[in-house]
Amino acid sequence: MSELSQLSPQPLWDIFAKICSIPHPSYHEEALAEHILSWAKEKGFWCERDQVGNILIRKPATPGFENRQPVALQAHLDMVPQKNNDTVHDFTTDPIQPWVDGEWVKARGTTLGADNGIGMASALAVLADDKVEHGPLEVLLTMTEEAGMDGAFGLQPNWLQAEILINTDSEEEGEIYMGCAGGIDFITTLPLTREAVPAGFETLKLTIKGLKGGHSGADIHLGLGNANKLLARFLAAHGHALDLRLIDFTGGTLRNAIPREAFATIAVAGDKIDALKAAATGYLAILQNELGAKEKNITVLTEPVTHSAQALTADSRDRFAALLNSTPNGVIRNSDVMAGVVETSLNVGVVSISDNQAEIICLIRSLIDSGKDYVVEMLTSLGQLAGAKTAPKGGYPGWQPDANSPVMALVRETYLTLFGKTPNIQVIHAGLECGLFKKPYPEMDMVSIGPTITGPHSPDEQVHIESVGLYWTLLTELLKVIPVK
Repeated sequence: MSELSQLSPQPLWDIFAKICSIPHPSYHEEALAEHILSWAKEKGFWCERDQVGNILIRKPATPGFENRQPVALQAHLDMVPQKNNDTVHDFTTDPIQPWVDGEWVKARGTTLGADNGIGMASALAVLADDKVEHGPLEVLLTMTEEAGMDGAFGLQPNWLQAEILINTDSEEEGEIYMGCAGGIDFITTLPLTREAVPAGFETLKLTIKGLKGGHSGADIHLGLGNANKLLARFLAAHGHALDLRLIDFTGGTLRNAIPREAFATIAVAGDKIDALKAAATGYLAILQNELGAKEKNITVLTEPVTHSAQALTADSRDRFAALLNSTPNGVIRNSDVMAGVVETSLNVGVVSISDNQAEIICLIRSLIDSGKDYVVEMLTSLGQLAGAKTAPKGGYPGWQPDANSPVMALVRETYLTLFGKTPNIQVIHAGLECGLFKKPYPEMDMVSIGPTITGPHSPDEQVHIESVGLYWTLLTELLKVIPVK
């Protein structure tokens, strides 16, 4: 029996435990999708998949609720695969290991997948629980949201019958989301040249790790450290002075996760090793002074390694370090319209070096299209100065807030009735699929709710147990009070 089986409400937690047991990182959701389809067919529900793999399940209305507006509950099938450096885990084959830590559910050394597994579990729990009263109901589960919103991009018109969509991908109980940022990937490719490492040089690995990481949208305003940027800063400051020969650089694993670790393999003259180690120690002190209030476990390491590859020429080293060091990161602008909300940001998510080029992958987010355009133009200009190729890719629209949304008003009133307080109406800087759903379903009324999840897209991800109960109460009551057609 899972620890989660002792939690309430059931069967939500049991379903979530089952979701955790089936590997489902982005692009590897098929086993989970097949399990859910088999489960739905066993229970006698109508279910179908579309051409991109999205799942749609229908459940008839509770007797007496047939004349209510049809509702779709929506979640995405995939999770973000992030693990601690010392955790042995293959996200394509190994189950997530959830455990209860006081008021929270966490995972052992990895992301938990509460984003969006709890929302998915809640939708399936509504299907499973005949005590929940509702009108005509659909559950839409989309493919590969975290790595490009493939399912939302592929959603076709005239498949859903719902007039209202409740997105379950929000991460703060007590907040109702009525809009979100759009986004676009940006890839910079810098050509590099190499040469032999001089005689008398020794090879070391320079590591920055221990950072919190997190969601590149929801956490971007927190001022957390970005390992790619911090390591580039060190190389820009000391590469020339210490005659460091850069052999390799890798940092971050996902463009939508704030990088927690970055690694550079360097060669340095034997008589400068002590100076390098002193510089690393001094840099750690600087970072602890600047970031220590939030990044309490930051670490800078130098350790000898064996490596036989050629190093970048001094010119390539300097252009790479200067380009990465000068690439903006974090909040670009706060919204003038929504107080306390980030308008435009970018995350320098993944950096890698191959034999003859470096690649920098950023994710740009903005509430307004012109904000995205501005950052694209800025990175394009920076690439031109560095002699790099640049390519924006995979843009998706934001979800324009509708202050007159009937379902948003209904959620607010229902929350106030249930809990005696008014929820916050918010626009989230993270990307939700609702903006893409508006293209095939322009008249659909949408809202996003969810429990409290902290540290999404990082191994510190956790979901607050009590908030899941509050979210479930709100969701099930909301389905009961959906108005007639």
